[in-house]
This record gives sequence, C-alpha cells and structure tokens, in this order.
Amino acid sequence: MTQLLSDASDEALELADDANETKVLILNDENWVTHALMLAKVKGHVDNLALIIEKLNKAQKSGSELQEQAVKQMLPLVKELSANTTAAINYLNQNKTRPTSETYTQYLQKNADTARQLSSIISSLLEYQKSMAEIEKLRDKLGVSGAPTP
Repeated sequence: MTQLLSDASDEALELADDANETKVLILNDENWVTHALMLAKVKGHVDNLALIIEKLNKAQKSGSELQEQAVKQMLPLVKELSANTTAAINYLNQNKTRPTSETYTQYLQKNADTARQLSSIISSLLEYQKSMAEIEKLRDKLGVSGAPTP
C-alpha cells in the first residue's frame, strides 16, 4: 500500500503543477494548441491517478479506518478532475481560438484547486503510513505488541 500511496503522491504533485500551469496559459499564451497539449497532459495524470486510487481502494480493505476514509475522499475528487478536464478539452475542441472565456477559466481554476486538495490528502495519508510503519519498527525493537495508544 505504501508504494501505491507513493505513486499516487508523485502523480498528484505533477497533476497539481500542471493544473496550475494551465491557469498561467490563460494569461500568457494565445495558442489554443498549447492549451490542448497541456490539458492532455493533465488528463493523463488524472487517468493515472484514477487507476492508482482504484488499486488503493482494493488494497485498503486491509488498511486502517483512516486509510479507508482517505481513499473514499479521493475518489470524488478524481471524478471531478476528470469531468472538468474533459469539459475543458471539449470547450477547446469547439472553440479553437484563444480560450479565455469565464467558463473555461473556471474549469482550470477548479482543476487547480481540486488537484491541490487531492495532493494534500494523498501526502497526508502517505506521511501517516510512514509514521505508522516507523512506530511498528520501534515497537518491534522494544518487543512491544499491539496498536499504538492514542
């Protein structure tokens, strides 16, 4: 599960960076093709995350309640990112001009916000997972068994 979380964290960070970069394109780039290429990159990250989170969802059955809740929080965020990215791509395909409409800008802003939120959830869960693994190592070293006390 830790490797899946690490993969998800890496992918989410790249997604957040690229989603942020799409917002900058609104201000700096007049070429809709550049927007389309960046959105395709974002879509690739979203699709990869969807696959990783699907694997996490299957693996979390053996995880903690916190892990289960975190995975359940991730699923709707990935679905939202997918829907917004697809809508932005469709907008570009229909309006092959400099994309600056309010609707398009909102798609990009929402994607950037959602990507940051998703990245934060995954990073927090990964840190939790690493901390729990470290606690287990220390317990083994000390010969203590059982779950950590709150």
